Amino acid sequence: MGRFQLYTDARGQFRFRLRADNGEIILRSQGYTTRAGAENGIDSVKENARYDERYERRQSESGHWFNLKAANGQVIGTSEGYASAQGRDKGIRSCMANAPAAVVEEAVHA
Repeated sequence: MGRFQLYTDARGQFRFRLRADNGEIILRSQGYTTRAGAENGIDSVKENARYDERYERRQSESGHWFNLKAANGQVIGTSEGYASAQGRDKGIRSCMANAPAAVVEEAVHA
């Protein structure tokens, strides 16, 4: 089972990241001004991660990545970069599998 790590960045904003069982980061959030905002973001990832149509598959010269979007189209989180489309799609499947039941923990540091 994956886990969300909730932390405060160097600028004092609240952020979260979703990690798989192997410790790899699957998804990172934007910065939130309040802890409650970040917690709502986590809840949104848990809800939206199960729907394939909520994933925006992206590609550029530098690699592949995905955004997870809420039903209203707002980006909730962005993946790490992948060397291939197959790697990106594997990351999406990992997000779909790990996010819905992931536990939330406080990260020791960003």
